[in-house]
Amino acid sequence: MAPRLIDLSHDITDGLVTYPGLPVPAIRDHLGRDAAEEIYGPGITFQIGVVEMCTNTGTYLDTPFHRYADGHDLAGLALERVAGVPAVCLDRRGVEAIELTDEDLVGTAGHAVLVRTDHSVHFGTERYLEGHPFLTATSAERLVAAGVACVGIDSLNIDSTEGGERPVHSILLRNEIPIIEHLRGLQQLPADGFDFTAVPPKIVGAGTFTVRAFAAV
Repeated sequence: MAPRLIDLSHDITDGLVTYPGLPVPAIRDHLGRDAAEEIYGPGITFQIGVVEMCTNTGTYLDTPFHRYADGHDLAGLALERVAGVPAVCLDRRGVEAIELTDEDLVGTAGHAVLVRTDHSVHFGTERYLEGHPFLTATSAERLVAAGVACVGIDSLNIDSTEGGERPVHSILLRNEIPIIEHLRGLQQLPADGFDFTAVPPKIVGAGTFTVRAFAAV
């Protein structure tokens, strides 16, 4: 039986606000339907679009270069970390500062660890931008010790945004563990027994970019 594919990404729309203060995407036609007919003939239409957006838009992945000048960028990302990776989903609804334990991470070496908070239901609203769930630095250290492939969360940021420090980003990315933020739909996933994919374009000199994240259950 073929696996059921579950989309875990937010739609990208013109003017979408993902994170306060960042530029919003602008989506427009380079070649529209009417103009295409003038080029190709009556009834023959093509659309070619132009998308201008910040690399931190919608559901996106962070590589080490996002945090560290000497870290690898999107072009250096190993597909083994983010494509068809065995995964677990940890339910941490109702918790703001999420402390993962060693017991939570038993058997997660080489796995994607997705943290469900359900904060994603507020995406696109002011509520999403305030009081969001996040992981603690200790959780990040335990994820590194467990040898996970990547870490995702359905929240505004994997770190607290109360101050400028970003210990979870710092710890995970220094250890080349990609981070996927702004996931959605994690309530559709089982606790384990599924695969996770979140592959960005192969862009040299960029540390983050939008992904089409999905699970194969």
